[in-house]
Amino acid sequence: MNILLQDWDLPPFDRIKVEDYEPAVRAAIAEAERNVEAVACNSAEPTFENTVEALESASRRLDRVSAIMLNLNECCTTEELQAVTMRLEPEITRFSMKVMTDRRLYDRVKRVVLPSGATVEQRTLHENTLKSFVRHGVALEGAAADRYRRNEEELTALKQRFSRNALADQNAWSLHLTDEADLAGLPPTVRDAARAEAAARGLEGWLFTLAAPSYIPFMTYSERRDLRERMYRAFGSIGGRGNENDNNEVIRRIVQIRAEQARLLGYDTYCDYVLEDRMVQSLPNLRRFMQELKDAVLPAAERDLADAGVTAAWDLSFMSEKLKRQRYDLDGEALRPYFPLEAVREGIFALYGRLYGLHFEQDKSVPVYHEDVRVYRVTDGGREMGLLYLDMHPRESKRSGAWMTEFRGQYGAVRPQIQVVCNFSKPTADAPALLRFSEVETFMHEMGHAMHGMLSDVRYESLSGTNVKRDFVEMPSQVMENWCYEPEFLATFARHWQTGEALPAEYVDKIRAAQNHMAGWLCLRQLNLGFTDIAFHTLTPDAPCLQGSGWKAEEVEAAAMTNLLPRVPGCCTSTSFGHIFGGGYASGYYGYKWAEVLDADVFSRFKRDGIFNAETAAAFRREVLSRGGTEHPAVLFRRFMGREPDQQALLKRMGLTN
Repeated sequence: MNILLQDWDLPPFDRIKVEDYEPAVRAAIAEAERNVEAVACNSAEPTFENTVEALESASRRLDRVSAIMLNLNECCTTEELQAVTMRLEPEITRFSMKVMTDRRLYDRVKRVVLPSGATVEQRTLHENTLKSFVRHGVALEGAAADRYRRNEEELTALKQRFSRNALADQNAWSLHLTDEADLAGLPPTVRDAARAEAAARGLEGWLFTLAAPSYIPFMTYSERRDLRERMYRAFGSIGGRGNENDNNEVIRRIVQIRAEQARLLGYDTYCDYVLEDRMVQSLPNLRRFMQELKDAVLPAAERDLADAGVTAAWDLSFMSEKLKRQRYDLDGEALRPYFPLEAVREGIFALYGRLYGLHFEQDKSVPVYHEDVRVYRVTDGGREMGLLYLDMHPRESKRSGAWMTEFRGQYGAVRPQIQVVCNFSKPTADAPALLRFSEVETFMHEMGHAMHGMLSDVRYESLSGTNVKRDFVEMPSQVMENWCYEPEFLATFARHWQTGEALPAEYVDKIRAAQNHMAGWLCLRQLNLGFTDIAFHTLTPDAPCLQGSGWKAEEVEAAAMTNLLPRVPGCCTSTSFGHIFGGGYASGYYGYKWAEVLDADVFSRFKRDGIFNAETAAAFRREVLSRGGTEHPAVLFRRFMGREPDQQALLKRMGLTN
């Protein structure tokens, strides 16, 4: 029997074959269809239990099987797996659309009358289920309904194609150097990693790729401006080189379909459709929020570039690092020996132990999908909390970036199985994996997501963990980054990997002093990405730029951004902007800045009460982390903070106000 269709608790990665997915997914879809049909044909009066709860669990096997397939396609893919996923994802979407546009189901859900003693979770699930039907076109009829369903299937395939193209195009380019003089400025750890990369491919010399652990240090330290320019142009044109992996036409079609879907549902733009179900609520509210933040940071961003003497984009990281050394006497490479990956991981584990009583123990008996993966059982006073899968290093089969996802979410007594995927610097023959300070922050960020899922304590999976409004989901992860700048926390784990020496106090002071280095520019950069997202998703279906051939995403992006540096022809973030074209952040990338306002405010309470204060941590767990999406995020925030959010905390953290 197909292993994916058997009853198992732990994903059986050691026994899954690519050829298992297709029959398993189709069988799981058929099972889910039977379950859904049973709900639709139930002759009994609709109740919460026989309708809303029944729909919640109808596709559980499909959800588990597809979670494995889709997650592995992101972090450990092959050409065979990509092909299977491309075939099956539209079928999964087709099933979902069939359910969401079934008026028999919608009518039953509408007829459900919740008892007076219904819980908040039950009321939220009922409300969300009704809303989901409406927002997926249940009211559409005839040709409009058919068009909507076909569009959703095409969108699914296009998003997969976008991600596949971006990964292939990133992997297709490398910089192979054989003259040591070309390595001027590069620290020994960066050279060693490049030599190891070359050797792994059977080459002499040094090989640099567009993966973050290779690209970022090269752009930061290389004294060869001509090579930095080559690297920048290559990175900036991922997915836009006009080859078989070009994403321009993919983006045009994605944007066009999203605009058409919104119009079919009665919205002016896709942004209007998305934002209606977010904390920000509307496009005017969002524009006002982003413009106010932009007005506050633009002068600082202009000063940052002027102070660093940056005149071209490929000089930004290099000149910024030089300025940091001049101002703060801080060398990022000098910090890395104090942040070996294993020590950082144990420091983060210990922090969650101190805040929430969690204990992490590696379990080598749990099957994994790649030898790099480590699995930890998480407990709280002996109570099983779930499994944590850590996948830390880059490889050609993994997309770039860092993210948290789930093989199974929490519901009732069922505990979650959570995955954190990163692309951190690899160990070399002479040293363990040594993290840049920014990678320590990234690890903290993704673990914040993971513990949001791990500490979930709700009844229904669709409301658990990170299943919250998109402009709130980053708050619990971003708030954890604040601890990276606290001396009390750094003292618990930051030690030199060779000598055992604690991170010197003067280094800690420098890290804190440099916390706002280039903060204005970095904030503007994030805002620019948010404005770009809005620009694409406020286009209407009949927008002239979306018609015909010759579309260049670069043109929309250029018009959306506040360009303080000359644009580089042929370079375009959008053609590899996976968050909005391959993931779930379309019309929602602003959420990072929105959530940053919230996280700065939340951490102000921890700072007031003590960063390890058990009562404050317990309140944050109880009022926010454990509640998932059972209530509106504004309600959760007010319960924890006792008031509405205050933007001043973020501006103060950035040094823009007292």
